[in-house]
Amino acid sequence: MTSVANPRLEKVTAENIDAAIALKVRPDQERFVAPVVKSLAEAYVHSETAWPRLIFDGEEPVGFVMAFFEIRFNPEDPDDRPRSGLWRLNIADGRQGRGYGRFAVEAVTEEIRRRGGQKRVTVTWAEGEGGPEEFYLRLGFRRTGELSGDQVVGELDLKDA
Repeated sequence: MTSVANPRLEKVTAENIDAAIALKVRPDQERFVAPVVKSLAEAYVHSETAWPRLIFDGEEPVGFVMAFFEIRFNPEDPDDRPRSGLWRLNIADGRQGRGYGRFAVEAVTEEIRRRGGQKRVTVTWAEGEGGPEEFYLRLGFRRTGELSGDQVVGELDLKDA
């Protein structure tokens, strides 16, 4: 396993949007994560809460991450607290297992800390063989017992991260 050399996040721009859209996860993972183009459309529609970024290692785009800030999963429920967290994570086929996913989650966590006000980082994932659950649990997320649609809700306490 090769480790991450010098990863960084960059905004998605007119200059790198084609590279963003071209990122593909392994075929067996496509059922667990939406393609980057859908994420970018969602970021456009939810521009006040979405934070889409490309993950680069040197000059090579190796992944995509999108965070969300201060949203409610169920706006109809007055007890549903605002949350911030990881909305989407796509690590390119052939680039997984090198620490890019961990780097992206840590970068989102730091951005949530920087913005203040939140005590937890939230993520959702689809269950199934080959899905991302073990990855998130290894990073310290715990299942909350909630569902968002058909997705499991996980949280990471910022004091633990």
